[in-house]
Amino acid sequence: MARVAVVTGGTRGIGQAISVALKKKGFRVAANYGGNDTAARQFQADTGIPVYKWDVSDYAACEKGVASVTRELGAIDVLVNNAGITRDGMLHRMTKENWDAVMSTNLDSVFNMSRLVIEGMRNRKYGRIVNISSINGRKGQMGQANYSAAKAALLGFTKAVAQENAARGVTVNVIAPGYIGTEMVAAMPKDVLDTKVLPLIPVGRLGTVEEIARCVTFLADEEAGFITGACLDANGGQYMA
Repeated sequence: MARVAVVTGGTRGIGQAISVALKKKGFRVAANYGGNDTAARQFQADTGIPVYKWDVSDYAACEKGVASVTRELGAIDVLVNNAGITRDGMLHRMTKENWDAVMSTNLDSVFNMSRLVIEGMRNRKYGRIVNISSINGRKGQMGQANYSAAKAALLGFTKAVAQENAARGVTVNVIAPGYIGTEMVAAMPKDVLDTKVLPLIPVGRLGTVEEIARCVTFLADEEAGFITGACLDANGGQYMA
């Protein structure tokens, strides 16, 4: 029977590509989303992937969402923590509200979802958790103290949880995308993109959502069992560590 995969923020951008790629690899995919009903309905109509709406920053909502997916599709074998938001601003102008919003959606959600699937994975002695970080969690970014902090925290979380669960057949890894051609990046002024972003990327272009999705399907595969606690940087050479 096909393994079940949940992708948070799975109906748009990178998440959409991940959901589609996992389905093509034979997974039964559940695509979570938080708010855009129109986009979610269109995604489901286009792909045939069922969508589930809940707020990943809310533990109780995650409990209900995970229970619903498990009831309808089966036990969750793969979790991709992809949901994320930005609320950019220099620290000396950043509001507590914007700090909390980013930390809740980008970091608390990873605890919420991982906590709710980890016991089942351990009991079945199999699981794959893939956390989506960012190049800005690796190197920092001016105007993104909240986002960079949350995405950097995913690296420590990943390494700790990987150690805790390696002997139980559960791998936990993190992917740190660089600048990807999503709606968010496309909204940048062209002169900023051409003069301040692309010159910093050695391969000379933005990444594609499909390239990030292929990283996920690689780590989610049964044959990737010897890789855990790793960070896969997919940034065109912009940041090397």
